[in-house]
Amino acid sequence: MGKSNSTRSELKSDRKFDKKVQFYSKVKDSVSSLSAQKSITKKSRQQRRQTKKLKAYNLSNLLDSLPEFEASQKPAPQDSFKVTCKSRKKILLEEEERLSKVRNHPDFQSDPVSAIREHLLRTQPVAEEQPKIKKANKNGSKKKKNKSKASAGVQSMDM
Repeated sequence: MGKSNSTRSELKSDRKFDKKVQFYSKVKDSVSSLSAQKSITKKSRQQRRQTKKLKAYNLSNLLDSLPEFEASQKPAPQDSFKVTCKSRKKILLEEEERLSKVRNHPDFQSDPVSAIREHLLRTQPVAEEQPKIKKANKNGSKKKKNKSKASAGVQSMDM
């Protein structure tokens, strides 16, 4: 009877071991399938992002809607002007000469601020003041200010 008990326990332990091995193999299979699915979804997400970026940079529709640019227009001459050492010296000498003329001018010597103001009024274009336009709210009604709160604050200050 001692032998039968030992063989039974060995059989039980073998079955337990087999069940554990089966369980671990199932877990391993499920983990590998999940990781494969995850890598597939990651690739598709990356591809979607790349296509979205490419769509964002695709300006062909905008190009079609814009009017054609005339090539006869000349670029501004200042864009092609490069500042070199010689040109810097030349500009510096011209500005020194202009400054000495301004300092020696009698109007500037009598009242420098008014002379500068007059010069700016003569040389700068006059900016026209545009009347302020009241903006309407989203629903179309004009915004009303609540005067009762402002006046209540003033009354409390007086007391």
